[in-house]
Amino acid sequence: MAKHIVVIDDCRVTLAVLSDMLEEAGFKVSTAEDSIYSNHLIYGTTPPDLILLDVMLPHMSGDKKASLLKHREKSRNIPVLLISSKDEQELHSIVVRSGANGFLRKPFDSEKLLTTVYSHLTT
Repeated sequence: MAKHIVVIDDCRVTLAVLSDMLEEAGFKVSTAEDSIYSNHLIYGTTPPDLILLDVMLPHMSGDKKASLLKHREKSRNIPVLLISSKDEQELHSIVVRSGANGFLRKPFDSEKLLTTVYSHLTT
């Protein structure tokens, strides 16, 4: 059974790029353009094995969503990787503050993306 990854980003281009890279690697991918309207993907019948979550989102920021996910029983064990073009130091600080498991910087390099995703799926 393919691992299920949920990608949440308000940029359709980013969603398409990440979906293509991940599906090509054999993952099942679900996408959402908003952190609030992603709950059905996260808490539905097939919860994700990993979540890629943009930091800058409308309605609710990615770091706030990550924090909520980590405080809920049903989602606390799902690895959450924040995605952003912010610099590494700032992203590291956001990860620590939100309880996320790590981050990936935009623009994406497919090798780095897959290496990071695999490392969080096996831990």
